[in-house]
Amino acid sequence: MINDNFYSVQRRFILSIPKLLEVTAHTFAASSRPCTSTFVLNRKERIIMSTYPRSFSHIGISVPDLEAAVKFYTEVLGWYLIMPPTDIVEDDSAIGEMCTDVFGQGWERFRIAHLSTGDRIGVELFEFKNQQNPENNFEYWKTGIFHFCVQDPDVEGLAEKIVAAGGKKRMPAPRFYFPGEKPYRMIYMEDPFGNILEIYSHSYELHYAAGAYA
Repeated sequence: MINDNFYSVQRRFILSIPKLLEVTAHTFAASSRPCTSTFVLNRKERIIMSTYPRSFSHIGISVPDLEAAVKFYTEVLGWYLIMPPTDIVEDDSAIGEMCTDVFGQGWERFRIAHLSTGDRIGVELFEFKNQQNPENNFEYWKTGIFHFCVQDPDVEGLAEKIVAAGGKKRMPAPRFYFPGEKPYRMIYMEDPFGNILEIYSHSYELHYAAGAYA
């Protein structure tokens, strides 16, 4: 017979791994073994179960020259090309109607390519018919995404490759988060198409878990 203490330990374990919660609960519900306690989740535990951290799927980037962008991101950043440049038109096809739902009527056509990063994050590159390049491509004070970040232990080397491919540095040199203590560093860059990207030397968790702003 399973005693009450077992369920106390089991509850703490489940709450530490929300993704296992439903499977574990179903396992106990299906068990025919008698017990003296009822395995019931309280409101807080149900909320935790429903708010597990979602994974990141992909990001869409608008570019003025699709072939040039594919070349840059595959050759400089090493991303995989998983779908070559493809023409999409405004029509009654499934993808055409889907895009009309997103962009509204009158988008006419665009070209798209799909890439993937080393950690399997998708990157959609779009070249729209009415593509426009903003005069100020770094309006960071406005609501919205103003940069994305890639990780490479050779921050300096990748920065130089980006510059050689037509991009530019937005900082004179990489900055250390913990000068003299840890090798964590970063630099802001710009790709050849005006998109802002950052380079981290280490993982996001390592950069900030120790309090990078202290």
